[in-house]
Amino acid sequence: MDSPDPATSETDVLDALLDRALGGERSALIELLEHLGPRVRGRIAARISPHHRAAVDEDDVMQVTYLEAVTRLASFRGGGSSGFLAWLSRLAENNLVDAIRMIEAEKRPNPKKRVRGARVSPDADSMVALIELVGVTSTAPSAAAAHDEVKRALDAVLARMPPDYAQVIRMYDLQGQPAAAVAADMGRSEGAVYMLRARAHDRLRDELPSESKFFSVG
Repeated sequence: MDSPDPATSETDVLDALLDRALGGERSALIELLEHLGPRVRGRIAARISPHHRAAVDEDDVMQVTYLEAVTRLASFRGGGSSGFLAWLSRLAENNLVDAIRMIEAEKRPNPKKRVRGARVSPDADSMVALIELVGVTSTAPSAAAAHDEVKRALDAVLARMPPDYAQVIRMYDLQGQPAAAVAADMGRSEGAVYMLRARAHDRLRDELPSESKFFSVG
């Protein structure tokens, strides 16, 4: 009896793992990532320039990418294990691009993007600045909305986020802590902080209510 073709056999195994993962089996997803992650990691490693390696490396990228794969598996749109590999690669590439973009932006900070100075707890200005930064609204909020509706909405969305995402938002965007301090507190690299922040901003755009929830009319 002929032996199965190794390539076909591997594809069958990976497709089966994917089916189980999509059915909600977390252990199957972890096994699938263990199979395919090293391929993505190799691609990412080749794209990181020596100039940026002090702030981000492929392990940083993959840590955030795995988190995204676990929490956003429902956004995968099919194509079998090869499609999943392409999807995972896009997640990793987006994370790397965002990390590099934010590393470069940190070198030339725009004072309009963040409230000056660190604070123990967020104030109305920092919350409104965050809302405007992620592009949820371009309308100036009323003072009451900034203190009440905006705070409640932000707290609700942050409570649904992975803890690392919420921590980055609270420390970096709302408290005004520098990336180095956030990284030290979280036990991560600055590059990972930038990637977590980018993904957290994506969640804010997706989940914050429409601007009519926040702002007075007339």
